[in-house]
Amino acid sequence: MSEVIKIDILSTIDTPADLRKLSVNELPMVCQELRNFIIDACSSNPGHFGSSMGAVELTVALHYVFNTPYDRIVWDVGHQAYGHKILTGRRDRFKTNRKLNGLSGFPNPAESEYDAFIGGHASNSISASLGMAIATELQNDSPSRKVVAVIGDASIAGGLAFEGLNNASINPNDLLIILNDNDMAIDRNVGGLNSYLVNITTSRRYNNMRDGLYRFCKKLRLISENSKGSILRFNNSLKSLLTKQQNIFEGLNIRYFGPADGHDVESIVRILHTIKDMKGPKILHLCTKKGKGYEPAEQSPTLWHAPGKFDKTTGEIIRNTAPNQPCKFQDVFGHTLVELAEQNERIVSITPAMPTGSSMNFMMERFPKRSFDVGISEEHAVTFSAGLAKEGMLPYCCIYSSFLQRAYDEIIHDVAIQNLPVTFCIDRAGIVGEDGVTHHGCFDMSFLRSIPGMTVAAPMDEHTLRHLLYTAQAIEHGPLAIRYPRGGGEIVDWRCPMQLIPIGKGRKLSDGNGDTAILSIGNIGTNVAHAIEKAKAQGMDVAHYDMIFLKPIDEEILQEVANRYNRIITVENGTIVGGLGSTVMEWMCEHGYSPRIKRIGIPDRFVAQGTVAELHKLCGMDADSIVSLLTSQW
Repeated sequence: MSEVIKIDILSTIDTPADLRKLSVNELPMVCQELRNFIIDACSSNPGHFGSSMGAVELTVALHYVFNTPYDRIVWDVGHQAYGHKILTGRRDRFKTNRKLNGLSGFPNPAESEYDAFIGGHASNSISASLGMAIATELQNDSPSRKVVAVIGDASIAGGLAFEGLNNASINPNDLLIILNDNDMAIDRNVGGLNSYLVNITTSRRYNNMRDGLYRFCKKLRLISENSKGSILRFNNSLKSLLTKQQNIFEGLNIRYFGPADGHDVESIVRILHTIKDMKGPKILHLCTKKGKGYEPAEQSPTLWHAPGKFDKTTGEIIRNTAPNQPCKFQDVFGHTLVELAEQNERIVSITPAMPTGSSMNFMMERFPKRSFDVGISEEHAVTFSAGLAKEGMLPYCCIYSSFLQRAYDEIIHDVAIQNLPVTFCIDRAGIVGEDGVTHHGCFDMSFLRSIPGMTVAAPMDEHTLRHLLYTAQAIEHGPLAIRYPRGGGEIVDWRCPMQLIPIGKGRKLSDGNGDTAILSIGNIGTNVAHAIEKAKAQGMDVAHYDMIFLKPIDEEILQEVANRYNRIITVENGTIVGGLGSTVMEWMCEHGYSPRIKRIGIPDRFVAQGTVAELHKLCGMDADSIVSLLTSQW
């Protein structure tokens, strides 16, 4: 367990300029204090713990060597950026991290000039940093502005990262890429020879000699600009021979340094000072340990990625152990999929790097050969699913809503045009809470609805989710999307016999003798049901329809509502632009009806972080807000 020490140096660091006043040998103490600050803060205010603990030395070294914010540091995803926030003027506000009106859990330029680019979705840092690096060259910034991309070993496997690397190799730039490798182990090259090669290839003497030799050969006309690439490739091949390692980065003509110890802050500072002014793209490979400095997190990095509240002394994670709690929608999905796969051998499951979060791990444990974690590659996940479906399998492709956006072209081109039976299980749909603006699942219903042949459904409860998952494999269909929220619903006894749900058919939950009907889709319908109960106590009689399907929409319900009610309220946990409300308004207009319609949903703006309940209220989707609308004169 990490020793808790009194904060001394850290309390004097309000900006990186204060950090740079320190001597190099004081930096290990800053790292220790920073690590303890993160432990203390995250134990009571949960967040992304393990990654930030592992990146402490890297963070301190970057801000010590580079002149931030003039020099740019772009954090990929941002899970590892808590230390960065604490060192850049947000230490005293860090207790508001991920809270309503507080700090974002991810880098956001609107929050601080030190946040050079938006973070939240993986693999964008290299492309963004390359654009920034080339922009600073085109604008002749003086002094020369340095640009650094910090990317993790998981994110660098994403397709966008490879596209950025490829482009970095062919465009003149001085980009520095930091590979924060907190998963892959260093095998036989750990030891004296590896340390020796790291020191030589990152030493000023080696690189001065290397560049001097190049200039000398060029002066004697032994090397031309045309042959420079061939010489560099030969040099990289020679290095690969000596290290007995093939290197994809140097194959792209990107100078590679490392692997180096990512927890030796003084060594990292030395290396960064040496390579930061080198011309051309370069990558520094640092090996770190997720959860470094806190033994429970080091032992179980997946569990401690975002553990929730914990006892910082004992390392015990604090769980809500109240009896008879509803199961999470994710777990209902995961267990139900296993049940279905036991009955249908054609079922396969696919997820892009989220097996535990999406509860796909149950399927992977039961049917490992029929389950595929494809890494951070949503586009590949969709097209891979299309290939499986083309040859007769029934793929259930589970992707978080906000990440599904990345695969929009593949959904259209590779799945929908061929009308393939891929079932998209869209996790974290709607407001997700503290992860905030980059993670809310706002847009899936709107962008999927526009695709020909796409069926879009959202269950109000756990039983309906099971029925929809069963229906997906029991009927002949093209692409089918089933969206469900993060967390639990209200049904404790969720295991029920599964049955077919007719495609495009909703259900009436309550009849109303007044002039108002509410049409809802998805789990947000539970808020509507509570609102109707409260309204009934005030003498109002309101009808409620659970549409279940956005596309095809239940036209019989719309016809009934149009003929019986003058006021219609639509409620959805998604953007009001192009979703349920838009669909209902279009249908009414096309069929000659003109009721008064109010749309409730996520407004046409980006919503920040907060608890789900707070954000539902902010968007007018909570029960009390719905009651207020029902009792108002609109």
